[in-house]
Amino acid sequence: MDNRLAADPTHAISARVRIERESRGWSLAELADRSGVSKAMISKIERGEASPTATILGKLSGAFGLQLSMLLALAEQAGERLSRHDEQPVWQDPETGYTRRAVSPRNGGMIELIEVTLPGNARVSYPSSAFTFQHQQIWVREGTLVFEEGELVHRLAPGDCLQLGAPAPCTFVNPGKTPCVYVVALVRR
Repeated sequence: MDNRLAADPTHAISARVRIERESRGWSLAELADRSGVSKAMISKIERGEASPTATILGKLSGAFGLQLSMLLALAEQAGERLSRHDEQPVWQDPETGYTRRAVSPRNGGMIELIEVTLPGNARVSYPSSAFTFQHQQIWVREGTLVFEEGELVHRLAPGDCLQLGAPAPCTFVNPGKTPCVYVVALVRR
């Protein structure tokens, strides 16, 4: 495994989920109702006993009215303008093995760049609420990405760039055997 994964932001994410829930005055049960994530799983995440999957983080961020990248940026925030490769936080989805590298400086800027490596034959789905507060483009660097945007299906090859439409349930699929690497550019609405 990549040594850079050692800077695991799981504990920062756990703390941020709790902060977001408590700042709204929500109980675990209320967050569970709003997100569709079980109360038991939210409790485990907040205690750092479970690493949330990308899908679960998407549901939680949607319930909070935050884009997924903002929830993660708040957890990782350091306020600098330079983001060196070896210091960029990398999070790995325990379910699919996908990795998410926060490329942009962690200063809460308006533009965020995220590099994702999606393993072969993997798929990650997000509810439309995860896309409500952002404009997003996907730029494929390596491999093939099938992007399901509601009823639309886009097959993206290296160099292709797709601007997302209105918020819709989305699924990222790597139909190949080798990893697909793509960059996501996000701007808050």
